[in-house]
Amino acid sequence: MALLRISSPHTHRALGTGSVMRTVVLATLPGLAVLTYFFGLGTLHNVLLASIAALGFEALVMKLRHRPVMFYLRDCSALVTGVLLGLALPPYCPWWLVVLGSGIAIILAKQLYGGMGFNPFNPAMVAYVVLLISFPLQMSQWAAPLDIGGQTPGVVVALEQIWLGQGIDGYTAATPLDTIKQNSTLLVSDAYLQDPVLSAGQFAGAGWEWVNIAFLAGGAFLLYRRIFTWHAPVAMLLSLSLMAFLFYDGGSSTSGGSIVFHLLSGGTMLGAFFIVTDPVSSAVSNKGRLIYGALIGVLIYIIRIWGNYPDAIAFAVLLMNFAAPFIDYYTLPRTYGHSKSQRATKKDDT
Repeated sequence: MALLRISSPHTHRALGTGSVMRTVVLATLPGLAVLTYFFGLGTLHNVLLASIAALGFEALVMKLRHRPVMFYLRDCSALVTGVLLGLALPPYCPWWLVVLGSGIAIILAKQLYGGMGFNPFNPAMVAYVVLLISFPLQMSQWAAPLDIGGQTPGVVVALEQIWLGQGIDGYTAATPLDTIKQNSTLLVSDAYLQDPVLSAGQFAGAGWEWVNIAFLAGGAFLLYRRIFTWHAPVAMLLSLSLMAFLFYDGGSSTSGGSIVFHLLSGGTMLGAFFIVTDPVSSAVSNKGRLIYGALIGVLIYIIRIWGNYPDAIAFAVLLMNFAAPFIDYYTLPRTYGHSKSQRATKKDDT
């Protein structure tokens, strides 16, 4: 999720939380549409179920805290969390995994800290990491894209898999990031020729490159609407590109992939424009956002190439959520009316 922070006296228009969050949801629709086209109805089902579950958990907690339920639901922050979690989960994962993840995101990662504005970590990414560590099998079963499978599961087959757990193995395939990471014998060029997911795509695997382009378009829309500043997403993409350039060896069997491969694989663009820009858990100042985003890009590459989790977006973001207060401490902007910037812990002399 994303929110533009404009300090007075330069604010020209009000940006209500609800309107901002609804704009973010609108910007995810191109990516959701492309995911649904290439991978079938699973992602659409995940988003709908996660959104309903997140709103339900939010309402339950507000009721238990004796707070006005509709007032907090109208800010749509729970809706955005559900949408982002649903987009990140594998299509056709069990329904209970989606509901459990929504509960973790809203109750443990958000409301346990006091609600929106107080959570130190991105709720959707906390839920994703907990599910990934706890249920690695269910979280690793991605559907094969349309370009190599010839078809995606029909409505009945999809619902049977999601709600009844009946097998859908014939529709699963390794992601491009998994394929490159596990490769140890083939040149990258040969892997592109032999692996059906890679060979059916142009740059980064069938379906995935178009998914990332769609989320890039959604992110550009948010930038156009000035929902957030460019600093964090651009810094993340540039640092990830720099790491891929520095460590690309031309395509040997141990290569981690090219710049374009890393930019258009996995959840790169979803992470850059919809996760890294979370206003609550990221750095505050523009300088801080540049550092924050750049370090996330570096961590993504390190975890993708030398870690155990190919996509790495969630882990990189959560690690930098830890560091965001430290970055803020050294990068707070100059307060209006003062000649020097002040440290976050500096006491007011008055």
